[in-house]
Amino acid sequence: MGVNWTSRPDVSVCVPIYNEEDSVGPLHDVIVAALEPSGYSFEIVLVDDGSTDQTIPKLRCIAQDDPRVVIVRFRRNAGQTSAMQAGIDHACGRYIVTMDGDLQNDPADIPMMIDKLNEDYDLVVGWRVNRQDKLLSRKVPSKLANFLIGKMTGLPIRDNGCSLKVYRAEVIRRVPLYSDMHRFIPAMSVPMGARVAEVGVRHHARQFGESKYGLSRVLKVLLDLIVIKTLLIFSRRPMARFNGVASVAALVAVIAMLSIPAATPAVVPMTVAALAASLAAFLVLLGLATGLILQVEPRQHTGRLKT
Repeated sequence: MGVNWTSRPDVSVCVPIYNEEDSVGPLHDVIVAALEPSGYSFEIVLVDDGSTDQTIPKLRCIAQDDPRVVIVRFRRNAGQTSAMQAGIDHACGRYIVTMDGDLQNDPADIPMMIDKLNEDYDLVVGWRVNRQDKLLSRKVPSKLANFLIGKMTGLPIRDNGCSLKVYRAEVIRRVPLYSDMHRFIPAMSVPMGARVAEVGVRHHARQFGESKYGLSRVLKVLLDLIVIKTLLIFSRRPMARFNGVASVAALVAVIAMLSIPAATPAVVPMTVAALAASLAAFLVLLGLATGLILQVEPRQHTGRLKT
């Protein structure tokens, strides 16, 4: 279904939701209460990430009563980043807000963040000043991750994991999201020329259900960070950079092959040659993949999906 851009809202609030049957009603109410007095026109894009409880029936009831609500549904759980990407793809607003669906983020901070955005920024990141989470399972890993992300990307954001962020639509549509990389959006935006600000926001204790994340997520974040660092390093002429290293690996393979005496079994040189050749091929393919990722065009709006 096409979009009537003449009736484009000012703000799209995109919320990934997974098994939040008790939260979705209050969530809708607090978003409306925060934005109606602001003077901004808005829509609420609720992305169900394959919930197995009563989340979908409750979302349908909300959408029936409020035409500003758009529901996007995944048939299976795809993860927060994929759900966030779907919300962004279905959003119509000039400003796109992302936030969690567990009522820990406070929508009352959104107007203040938009005001900050209008101070000539492209992206405003929320910083949970008084974070209401468990110390060992959430706060400590988060502080470690924020430290590593800052060191490896050169962008010292205090709270990369805070989902409450406000973007100019044309900026966030240029950022390709993969795996759990939503937390790296600021780092990926800066090389594109985006200006980033960070503001303190409120954070509430979880009222319903249980957190979907724990210590097991730390390793995945670290692996994603390595990928992001690679993209940042090779963001300029990736094929030339990767091919330079690949050429060295190929040269090692040739030397190893030439060092094998005629008609003599040589397990070690053959192994070295095979590994070096494989590395060379891998680096060429990695260069191609990096080039394709970095050349992703801004995504076009694919229409709104209601259920």
